[in-house]
Amino acid sequence: MDATDPNASISSAVHRGLHKKVFVNRNLTLENIKCYGFDMDYTMAIYKSPDYESMGFEMIRDKMVSIGYPHEILRYTYDPSFPTRGLVIDTKHGNLLKVDSNGNILVCSHGFLFLKGEDIAKYYPNNFIQRDDTDRFYILNTLFNLSETYLYTCLVDFFTRCTRYTNLVEGYQHGDLFMSFRSMFQDVRDAMDFIHDTGALKDQTIKNLEKYVVRDPNLSVLLTRIKKVAKVFLATNSDYNYTEAIMKYLLETNVKSGSPKRLWRSYFDLIVVDTRKPLFFAEGTVLRQVDTNTGKLRIGTYTGDLQHGTVYSGGSSDMVCDLLDVKGKDILYVGDHIFGDILKSKKRQGWKTFLVVPELAKELQVWDERRNLFEELKRLDIFLAETYKHLDSGSKECPDINAIQTRMKVLTYRMDMSYGQMGSLLRSGARQTLFASQLVRYADLYSSACINLLNYPLNHLFMAPPVLMPHESVSQTAAELVSSELSDIVKMTIN
Repeated sequence: MDATDPNASISSAVHRGLHKKVFVNRNLTLENIKCYGFDMDYTMAIYKSPDYESMGFEMIRDKMVSIGYPHEILRYTYDPSFPTRGLVIDTKHGNLLKVDSNGNILVCSHGFLFLKGEDIAKYYPNNFIQRDDTDRFYILNTLFNLSETYLYTCLVDFFTRCTRYTNLVEGYQHGDLFMSFRSMFQDVRDAMDFIHDTGALKDQTIKNLEKYVVRDPNLSVLLTRIKKVAKVFLATNSDYNYTEAIMKYLLETNVKSGSPKRLWRSYFDLIVVDTRKPLFFAEGTVLRQVDTNTGKLRIGTYTGDLQHGTVYSGGSSDMVCDLLDVKGKDILYVGDHIFGDILKSKKRQGWKTFLVVPELAKELQVWDERRNLFEELKRLDIFLAETYKHLDSGSKECPDINAIQTRMKVLTYRMDMSYGQMGSLLRSGARQTLFASQLVRYADLYSSACINLLNYPLNHLFMAPPVLMPHESVSQTAAELVSSELSDIVKMTIN
């Protein structure tokens, strides 16, 4: 490649900075944003993987043994290559599913056994689930869910293999004891709630902050720059004492050389803990003041004006707008929870949304390394379309496409395994996952870290790439025209 080629240098720069980019689903002008809101866990406070998930897994596993589950499950250790976000647990049959936006099954495992065609059809004759059936299907949306996802898989694996138990369609039988997949799932959920509600997970995190929490000195730089042009608030489900420990670690003990030391609360115009999202985006809870000396809540509902330096507990998104005197459309909210942070703030409040997807760094790396597999999938897809292009209802010939379909399955499997045992967070072969469809629908912006906002001016215009509908993309001329126009715009911008 010619070293003097300007396009080559531009391409190289884009490639190097891909993991620092903010990606765009809908146009958004930062100049119009008057208020930035941030979640804490997995947004400003990024937990180190797999150490953090492994700690959570061990705590839940040990809790399960303490309530009567067999000691043999203690031999299981956390394997980060298996779980991913966005999976669905079928509490009736104990299966772990990856589905698309319509509920079509992309991947299915029973314990660590991956099921294929006929085996999947025994459970799901239409290769489809009614994901709206929330009593039966539980969507694992958060990074906190990774530990329990893996533990549930371990339990199914153990009881399926253990000769003391008889395998049944909806659980296991041991003498006169029947243990359903649903009850096992509920036990895992209860154990997860226990380590959160009792503070066990948080206590261990605080004792080993350097081991479990990523500390980026640029976080204080980002918040300082934003606060010069807009209001900033923190809204977290965590309690005050934990929030105090984490934010102090992030903003007070890691200041860049030459920067003045500041209290972490000074970076925000409003701080709200115990928000109980997604309830926070609906009717909310009672808004109370927090005594920052003791961490205790003051009695009564707070009804006064905003007091800088004051920490609040509970409340609702409407109260945030009132206290900061901003409208929903003027707020950009940054969070990691596709349901609790992004979907609800978008649908109920009309806030602009920025989804933090820490897994995106690996997704980009694998996509770059294995994109040749996806390109071959596309070529085979086009070949299939061409095979049927000149056939109509009067045609009697039936093209033999078995070899092509087999090759497409092999390519999809190879691509999936490059990401991990359950494949990519965002796709399976050429098909997007449920998580990917929700990301596209509800997140205006998304990136691997909120800190990537530092790479853009605070009046930046984020432009979403134009997307052709299927009936438009049929016309190659139209597609080439769009591509040509975009090329001209880029050249004009560069010049």
